[in-house]
Amino acid sequence: MKIIRSKKMIIILLTLLVTLLVVALFASSNMVLFDSKGIIGEAQSSLIITSVLLMAIIIVPVLFMSIYFPYKYRHSNKEAEYTPEWEHSTKIEVIVWAVPCLIILALGWITYQTSYALDPRKEIVSDKEPLTIQVVAMNWKWLFIYPEQQIATVNEIALPVNRPVKFLVTSDTAMNSFFIPQLGSQVYAMAGMENRLNLMAQQEGSYRGISANYSGYGFANMRFKAHAVNDADFDQWIQKVKTSEQVLNNTTYDQLTANAKEQIKAPHPVTYFASVPPLKFKDIIEKHAGVQNGL
Repeated sequence: MKIIRSKKMIIILLTLLVTLLVVALFASSNMVLFDSKGIIGEAQSSLIITSVLLMAIIIVPVLFMSIYFPYKYRHSNKEAEYTPEWEHSTKIEVIVWAVPCLIILALGWITYQTSYALDPRKEIVSDKEPLTIQVVAMNWKWLFIYPEQQIATVNEIALPVNRPVKFLVTSDTAMNSFFIPQLGSQVYAMAGMENRLNLMAQQEGSYRGISANYSGYGFANMRFKAHAVNDADFDQWIQKVKTSEQVLNNTTYDQLTANAKEQIKAPHPVTYFASVPPLKFKDIIEKHAGVQNGL
């Protein structure tokens, strides 16, 4: 009996040790998806947690039974119940079918609700007018155009807190994925197409922006900073960009495209353009859509 109890204690201790290691691993990692700073990010974090908890209703008991049953009904345990003629239990059948079906129904309802509520194209309800930012994925950098302010930047954006932002996203190269993890949804950037994403930051801070879709050897440098600031700081940032000596025209744009090989080893530095042609974003899309070639 003492040997059996000691083995049982060892199994329990090993299970607790593995659990603690897993918890420590998650606690030490930078889980930005669960540190949301935007209205969409918070809703998505809640959706992930709810889905995991619902699935854990099945996963946790199964993991427990995968350890408990082999131990309890091992060959050396002569006290375990032995019923070789047993073949059916109505209670077990009801549990193993009813619980998964209920979980699937719950997940289905949640999916139906959030598929519409968290649609990236759905505008965020607010008493403030949305800010429009046009996004162009390039090799290996991000170009941002502010059509209302008539400025452009590379690898940096600023957006006012508690104001909806409408991102119009395209690509001048391979397909990428525009993603600010702490603010919410990611959408694909594809050449010749315009995708849309609506986000809103609720807290001031600097958030990491990335491409979540591998697009080539310089993919690791496809990152940028998103600064969520108050209205006064946003206006100051706009004025700072407008003081730049550079302008975004055909020549400077071609230079951004030409020096792509230099950004394979190091990210492109943050660059400001004091002015930009009003139809530049449209021209980039039409270049790949074949409109300018008369196709």
